[in-house]
Amino acid sequence: MIRALIFVSLFIHSTLAQKPSQSSPTKWQTLNGEQPLVIARGGFSGLFPESSSFANQIAVSTSLSDMAVSCNLQLTKDGIGLCLPDIRIDNSTTISSIYPKGQSTYKVNGQSVRGWFTVDYTSDQLLSNVTLMQNVYSRSNLFDGQLPISTVEDVTGIKPPKFWLHVQYERFYIERKLSPAAYIDTASKHMSINYISSPEIGFLKLMNSKVNKKKTKLVFQFLGLEDVEPTINHKYKSILQSLDSLVKPYVSGILVPKEYIWPTNNDGYLDEPTTLVDDAHKLGLEVYAYGFANDVPMSYDYNYDPTAEYTQFVDNSKFSVDGVLTDFPPTASEAIACFAHKKNESKPKNGASLIISNNGASGIYPGSSDLAYQRAVEDGADIIDCSVQLSQDGVAFCLPSADLAGDTTAMLPFIDRKTVIPEIQPEEGVFSFDLTWNEIQTLQSQLVSPFGNSSIIRNPANKNKGSFVSLSEFLEFAKAKAVSGILINIENAAYIASNKNLDIVAKVATALTNATFDKQSTQQVLIQSDDTSVLSKFKGIPAYKRVLKIKEKIGDAPKASVDEIKKYAEAVTIPRSSIVKVNDFFTVGFTDVVKEMKAANLSVYVYQFRNEYVSLAFDYFSDPIVEIATYVQSVQADGLITDFPGTASKYMRCPCTDTDPKANIPYAILPAEAGSLLSLIPPEIQPPAQAPAQPLEVKDVVDPPLPPLGKVNEPKDVENLPQRGGSRSGLANAANVGLSLVAAILPSLLLTFCS
Repeated sequence: MIRALIFVSLFIHSTLAQKPSQSSPTKWQTLNGEQPLVIARGGFSGLFPESSSFANQIAVSTSLSDMAVSCNLQLTKDGIGLCLPDIRIDNSTTISSIYPKGQSTYKVNGQSVRGWFTVDYTSDQLLSNVTLMQNVYSRSNLFDGQLPISTVEDVTGIKPPKFWLHVQYERFYIERKLSPAAYIDTASKHMSINYISSPEIGFLKLMNSKVNKKKTKLVFQFLGLEDVEPTINHKYKSILQSLDSLVKPYVSGILVPKEYIWPTNNDGYLDEPTTLVDDAHKLGLEVYAYGFANDVPMSYDYNYDPTAEYTQFVDNSKFSVDGVLTDFPPTASEAIACFAHKKNESKPKNGASLIISNNGASGIYPGSSDLAYQRAVEDGADIIDCSVQLSQDGVAFCLPSADLAGDTTAMLPFIDRKTVIPEIQPEEGVFSFDLTWNEIQTLQSQLVSPFGNSSIIRNPANKNKGSFVSLSEFLEFAKAKAVSGILINIENAAYIASNKNLDIVAKVATALTNATFDKQSTQQVLIQSDDTSVLSKFKGIPAYKRVLKIKEKIGDAPKASVDEIKKYAEAVTIPRSSIVKVNDFFTVGFTDVVKEMKAANLSVYVYQFRNEYVSLAFDYFSDPIVEIATYVQSVQADGLITDFPGTASKYMRCPCTDTDPKANIPYAILPAEAGSLLSLIPPEIQPPAQAPAQPLEVKDVVDPPLPPLGKVNEPKDVENLPQRGGSRSGLANAANVGLSLVAAILPSLLLTFCS
């Protein structure tokens, strides 16, 4: 009973996302000029077992109001229609454990297939004993065995706006004296079937003479180009060339793999689109694309933002498909309702969280490169950041880490400089303060995946693009681009002072003064450090806002600790894990950390946000937009620090952020309700509860004073530093300052000599 009530709560909450269809002045490039159709493949199959009651009901409640729910029709021995992914059901149900000796071998379109088949069982045997499983193994299996198989009547019984019935193996059933056509003929007398699709022309030809074409559309599905259509024995690629004669007489539309429309090349990037949509539209055929899912690799052009893929198919200057078949219908809905045709809506809502770059747009270009900063500004970042590092000869520049081994190509040419510095990191590395600026400039920036050796890699075409950026260049660029502000991150100051005799704090302070950031109020200046002694050096400067970075995961922020923070900072940066509690990729709840910080009038910035689905809890639907909505709407973070500023900017500037039920918006992007999804799973099979994170203690806040400097290292080869114009440094050109390297770094050089 409790589980049912929780589901109803989730259902009601998600229903707020759905809005009545509204007439739109937008002219879509679909065949009929109307908004593309969202088709939920087996309901919300990206989250729940396909065609389960949860999948179907949540799909309806979280999608656009004119969406369709699809069902793959399978027939039992006694002719009852079930909704299951395939005729072989052992990878989508528990049948192999219920009937372990029930395997059979059948010829399916000429191929021998062994497994468990619906035709060997009565409806009672399946509906009373067998439950559903997630048939995509990379998705959560915690719903396995919890939900019964759905009949066709179960699916239509929830009254989806539109119902799409797919028949893949009509010939197989005919050979077993079962008729999908007869089943549909009977079923259509007491239910609405808006679409019937099949990859078999013979079946569609038969149905063409049976259905009421004003109520039901017939759609021909294309499989792989080299696959053979079983009723006319043609390859699908040859049928594609004969749409007018082989397909058009029997159907009103075609359902094709998305690669038929917008193929990707061997490098994983988009090729030019085919003419398929235009060709089909000229024949009066609608075009529906399938193969959409948030949790599978997609073209690198989309930068792991699934909404970008949908908009590519529905909002481009050449065409729009008439619908998309997807495992994640809420994402398709938000893409169509909130992001398509919205490119000119550029102003964020008042009070929206700040968009703060994480080493520029480091998900697209090498972190802290000139191209990463340019892209961050273009993509709508409010604040751009520089993590300051020092070279051996005292040049301050921007790079994600003092260790050059990860973000540059330093390891190979300078392998003799590698060392382990426990005060900085446990792994060996090649550190910036052990190389001169001249040596560093011989390297290339490097775009790296934060997910190690997994298959989730970032934009390989940009792997080594972009130039290094000195701190002075960064500051000039920020002023020229008139961004809302900058964030300067300072780490390892104590080690560098005591072991390398370099004063990184003084370098930063002087560079900011030389760029007059200490005497202006038009651009915010955030000084961030994990060291309170660094922040104390910037006390008393009204133009600066000091930010304490708390790297450790914390579960609570007691008042004594917060009061201690306020002695050194006006804001904090904390990891996502300190705010939303996650267990086995399910959100569990929220901590009180943000409330406790804000109660003390501390701004709260959260890091770091990524697009890749492997970094997202299931509650976010493998959609980075939903995670952003959660931190903006529910957490009310003051700023989001992100590798992909464009994704956050897209959300902040779209018309769907207003969750007021009275708001006249086409669709509401709602935050996740932490803990609701996990609560649908029986307690006995939920993952074990995790121990709570430790609270922040006072002793963890305050750092010892910075050590004094010893003998200052003299800069090496300063007079021979290379010029940085033209192709070597893009920021100077982007800022239109037209300076040579000597002019660009002159203040830093003077500081080096005088320190």
